[in-house]
Amino acid sequence: MKIELLIAEIGSTTTVVNAFNISSCPSFIGQGQSPTTVEEGDVNIGLKSAIENLANNLGEAQIEYDELIATSSAAGGLRMTVHGLVYDMTVRAAKEAALGAGANIKYITAGKLRNSDLEKIKKINPNIILIAGGVDYGERDTALYNSELIASLDLNIPVIYAGNIDNHEEVKEIFEGKSAELYIVENVYPKIDQLNIEPTRKVIQEVFEKHIIHAPGMEKVRDMVTGPIMPTPGAVMEASKLLYEEIGDLITIDVGGATTDVHSVTEGSEEISRILINPEPLAKRTVEGDLGVYVNMLNIVNMVGKEELMKELALSADELESLLENNKPIPQSKLEKRFIEELTLHAVLTAVKRHAGKLRHLYGPSGKKTLAEGKDLTKVKAIIGTGGALTRLPNRIKILRQIAIRAKGDELLPTKEAEIFIDNQYIMASLGVMSRKYPEASLKLLKATLNYD
Repeated sequence: MKIELLIAEIGSTTTVVNAFNISSCPSFIGQGQSPTTVEEGDVNIGLKSAIENLANNLGEAQIEYDELIATSSAAGGLRMTVHGLVYDMTVRAAKEAALGAGANIKYITAGKLRNSDLEKIKKINPNIILIAGGVDYGERDTALYNSELIASLDLNIPVIYAGNIDNHEEVKEIFEGKSAELYIVENVYPKIDQLNIEPTRKVIQEVFEKHIIHAPGMEKVRDMVTGPIMPTPGAVMEASKLLYEEIGDLITIDVGGATTDVHSVTEGSEEISRILINPEPLAKRTVEGDLGVYVNMLNIVNMVGKEELMKELALSADELESLLENNKPIPQSKLEKRFIEELTLHAVLTAVKRHAGKLRHLYGPSGKKTLAEGKDLTKVKAIIGTGGALTRLPNRIKILRQIAIRAKGDELLPTKEAEIFIDNQYIMASLGVMSRKYPEASLKLLKATLNYD
């Protein structure tokens, strides 16, 4: 069977291959999967097995294809460290750029680096180091000092400089002759209260694509993958941004076994923007590393409390303990599904509330003054569920409706008017990387998987 485009999602444990035809009438053909084989030293083993599984699922002897592109969170995904000047300004801007590109941020520093910071960077061994600091033509010394210390480590790790434009020549000189590959981009925080994260986000993904093939087990991936490779969370963000152009303000929620990601694309309301303390990006991603329904299940259980879970699920203590001891990656029985739905509900509510902003009421001599802090989600028109839990659980739509129902007055959350959509075919990440080369086909397939008319 001949297929025009295969898209592999290379995860830490599972590799999924989605098949598409994209020429005349874009269509999703089918899916195959296999265990990821990073530990075996060659991810292509699992990739070939996933393609064989796809052929079996389609009733074909073998699959031929024109192109193969990919997303990846294997080998730890995109690990980054971020180093800026002031946490609430340049550090925060750099962090937004890194998260929006799909990175897992392993370490953040503000101000001048210390020896202990350098030791942590070496221990983390990130895929990319991001240096920021100073508005354009403002403070210069901190970013230069940090650049010198990072250069002195002489690590064979790409470095992106996205700080004060006035430092460009000095930074080039600092890294000249070093093993680190240097990328200089526009300042992520060029003026006070102005974010400029898209240029950095774009370069992060380009650097990831160039260097992911050097990760353990990924060295041979270019033997099979013919097109782009993106971080999986970054691909979900690309899909969300593409949908924003078509359907307006939205939020995408991905509840996984280990983490819960929230992607929002919205400018918020004019009313809130006038009282906002700090600027927020149009496209924002947060990742909650403590909220997962399998690997990090106990974090949610402890957050909610066993007594409360027993009450919500009408379970005895022994029944709850049995569920905890025998928790599976994919729930099978009705009780197991109810249990995972409850965990998913709390993961969704907690992650979205952490992502969203709040109103702050200050009292002074002139009376009460209301300010806003964080991302305004009140103008969101669409709430999208993706990931294993929110595409497969029976009560997934009911879970997402609780976001607005349980909102409190000071939280800048979506309203009850927001529509709920599900990535029914679980292909949103694939369509995000597809959109780089085939945006029109990707948009049509996104609307189809969401059942968006």
